[in-house]
Amino acid sequence: MNKRFISICAIGCICTLGIAQENNSTEQDESIPLDAVVVSDSRFQLKRENSGKTVINISEEELKRNQGRSLAEIINSKSGIEINGSRSNAGQNLSYFVRGGNNRQVLVLIDGIQVSDPSQIAGDYDLRLVDLSQIESIEIVKGAASTLYGNAAATAVINIKTKAAGKDKISGVFESSFGTNQSAEEDDYKLAEFSNRASVNGTLGKFTYLAGFGNQFTDGLSAVEGDESDPFNRINTNINLGYEFSEHFSLKVLGYHDKYKADFDNSFPLQDDDYRSVSEQLRVAVVPKYTYKNGSVSLNAAYNTVDREIFSDFPIAYKANSLVADLFNKYNFSDQFYTIIGINYIKNEATLGAETDFNITDPYANMVWVSEFGLNINAGARMNNHSEYGSHFTYNFNPSYTLKFEKDYLKFLGSYSTSYIAPSLSQLFGPFGANPDLKPEENRTIEGGVEYNKQNFRISAVYFNRDEENFIDYTVIDPETFESMYTNVEEAFTVNGVEVEVLANPFEALSVNANYTFTENKDKVTLRIPKHKINAGVRYQIQDKTNFGVDYQYTGKRLDTDFSTFENVELESFSLLNFTVNHRLCDNLNVFLNVDNIFNEEYTEVLGYTTRGRNARIGFRLNL
Repeated sequence: MNKRFISICAIGCICTLGIAQENNSTEQDESIPLDAVVVSDSRFQLKRENSGKTVINISEEELKRNQGRSLAEIINSKSGIEINGSRSNAGQNLSYFVRGGNNRQVLVLIDGIQVSDPSQIAGDYDLRLVDLSQIESIEIVKGAASTLYGNAAATAVINIKTKAAGKDKISGVFESSFGTNQSAEEDDYKLAEFSNRASVNGTLGKFTYLAGFGNQFTDGLSAVEGDESDPFNRINTNINLGYEFSEHFSLKVLGYHDKYKADFDNSFPLQDDDYRSVSEQLRVAVVPKYTYKNGSVSLNAAYNTVDREIFSDFPIAYKANSLVADLFNKYNFSDQFYTIIGINYIKNEATLGAETDFNITDPYANMVWVSEFGLNINAGARMNNHSEYGSHFTYNFNPSYTLKFEKDYLKFLGSYSTSYIAPSLSQLFGPFGANPDLKPEENRTIEGGVEYNKQNFRISAVYFNRDEENFIDYTVIDPETFESMYTNVEEAFTVNGVEVEVLANPFEALSVNANYTFTENKDKVTLRIPKHKINAGVRYQIQDKTNFGVDYQYTGKRLDTDFSTFENVELESFSLLNFTVNHRLCDNLNVFLNVDNIFNEEYTEVLGYTTRGRNARIGFRLNL
């Protein structure tokens, strides 16, 4: 029987089961927050009905339900997003294809502070470094957001908020899980994945503290389609200290140490090899905040060091560091008019054969107006000043109009925004094809959409259109010697698409969500980006102790390059069905079971590389 048909039937059966048991349901704490407060699209707490963006909120409850999975896997289930590599070997490189873009168009924030790796070609942040159990919640803003967040915020801003201290004097959490990690061709189901996390936190008067340690070890899968396994090992440590000096002034000091070791194989030719990569980041942040009548002044500052080393036939080591400081003033003229003015400074340094660096200084301003008659406007501008290529102006205009009814609303939204992506240190000064004359990439994004929200039901549809200019590509400049370098492509590219999301709580015990994304780039060949993608999920609460869920994902056909022939080939579409059950044994102890790829479907994510088959994971969470 067709696996895709079985998958859809399974979801339908669970929906039917939930409806049949409606009278047995009790109040749950994991319903979809249809009226969620959004922050990242304006930096102010706004009701969703007053926001001009369809912001994705990943709550603490959703993260708990997905305990044992990776951050990339969870983000990959959201509309407009394809995290290529998230279904493969744990050490597989990740590609962030948001709305048809790439890694250097996605900006990651951790606790409101920009994070990146200046030694990477894309200058991006590696999500493999993040331990999911450290995270309290995630907000994802899609579309151009350079006005508020600066460089690289062209297709998405992923704002990760780590866990803070609880109100008790001392409390602790211990999480542990173990499971299998095998391809669809294997059937031995050996234990090959282990994850542990412990933290202690509390509040002592005006002082708050949290300290955590986590470890993940995964083995069993080969990076390429081969026989030799390539393990992945990660260690995470974090500290969060806070002190409230007075009613008006507070200070937080944050520390993060993340390190992983990942074995990998030869990519040309594709074959098993004893290669290994090591990546280590140490970051210290200070966040002072002064609050006054109608406003506040905040500083988000961090110093980050990066050490990366590649052990292969061509070994290489990278060292880099970055300094980030974002000073901003928020002022509320009234309950309807909000403003933010700030200056953002970034200095990136990396050893790429020689010491290299650049700095960026960006003054910016943004305002939000929420009218009494339904019109909402979010607008702003930023002047980027780069030490290598001079000044660059970006802006955004994001109006929306909300028709409010007794218990529901209908919102129309639009956006016209620009963004920029500065060349990385590697592209400007690195050992391979560097070009110090590169210009920044420029993006223009237009969005238009509608959202309807009625109590326990929400549906939204958004159209996006992005123009890309000065795209940076690695180009062959001498066909005889194959000499190559980074250049700005003269042609402009246009990417457009549609995102549809549906969320519903038919009754307290049942929640249903689904999203569909259509992405198209007619001007150039794009690799590994599906034109069509569907995600769907069903959650059902049995009494007040047990909940289970089924998640379905369809990934459409896409192109990849066969490097043995240097020709593009079409990868077949595939469907995956995952199952999760969580049970509370007592007030302090929860256990869970995850089964991924239930039908053990064989599929390809990256041509010639291994993907995960049917795997199971079991674990628990103990609150002390």
